[in-house]
Amino acid sequence: MGEEDCRLLCGDSLALLRELPSGSVDGVMTDPPYSSGGQFRGDRMASTVTKYVNSDQQQQRQDFSGDNRDQRSYAYWCALWMSECLRVAKPGAPLCVFTDWRQLPTTTDAVQAGGWVWRGIVPWNKTQGTRPQMGRFRAQCEYVIFASAGPMPPREDVGVLPGFFECSVNSEGEREHLAGKPVAVMEQIVRIVPKGGLVLDPFAGSASTALACLRAGRRFLGFEIDSEIHARALARIAGPLFGPVVRIAPEAAQSSLLES
Repeated sequence: MGEEDCRLLCGDSLALLRELPSGSVDGVMTDPPYSSGGQFRGDRMASTVTKYVNSDQQQQRQDFSGDNRDQRSYAYWCALWMSECLRVAKPGAPLCVFTDWRQLPTTTDAVQAGGWVWRGIVPWNKTQGTRPQMGRFRAQCEYVIFASAGPMPPREDVGVLPGFFECSVNSEGEREHLAGKPVAVMEQIVRIVPKGGLVLDPFAGSASTALACLRAGRRFLGFEIDSEIHARALARIAGPLFGPVVRIAPEAAQSSLLES
């Protein structure tokens, strides 16, 4: 994979999506901040470290932004960026969006409000690396909402994919991002895009999707709003195993983000 095959920009996804030409990406794979922590609005407004990290580890982790919406504002916001993703997707392109059980109904509604054809749910079993709750079922699954940009004909170059994934949330040691997904999980999901295809991730975080694309022979374009997380993600991609990555400042994104 060459330098032009992996691009990660720093900026707001809605603004950057508007710079992309229509019908230019082969698939959208993303893990947005889905505002799932807490039962009430006051709980949701807490920092992500407070919501998701045990107290003895909080000083070691960094907050990320955008995770304090209530369900109505979350659904409306998702419909906005999903509709832009639909515009830039090629006909039949897949959309795969992570969510947890609390936001599952809202996310499936938002996918359809954004104009996508909802096609199913793919569970990710995080195994027993998740927090136990005495007297209750362990909440050890997250879910990938699977949709397409209109009709989706069968593709022999993709083949038959599994209906669920099983991988420990701690399979790769300490996560680079508080809510980061294992690269092994993302590598399975990007297989729905044919080899050589362009995968868009509007909420790139620590660039797990980018690394999965590089490993699996797919091209990558991603956005990350937080400059510190963006810088760490660039360093992660540019490791010796994967080779260099194009570093593009947000002000460099003009008429087309796809130009080499």
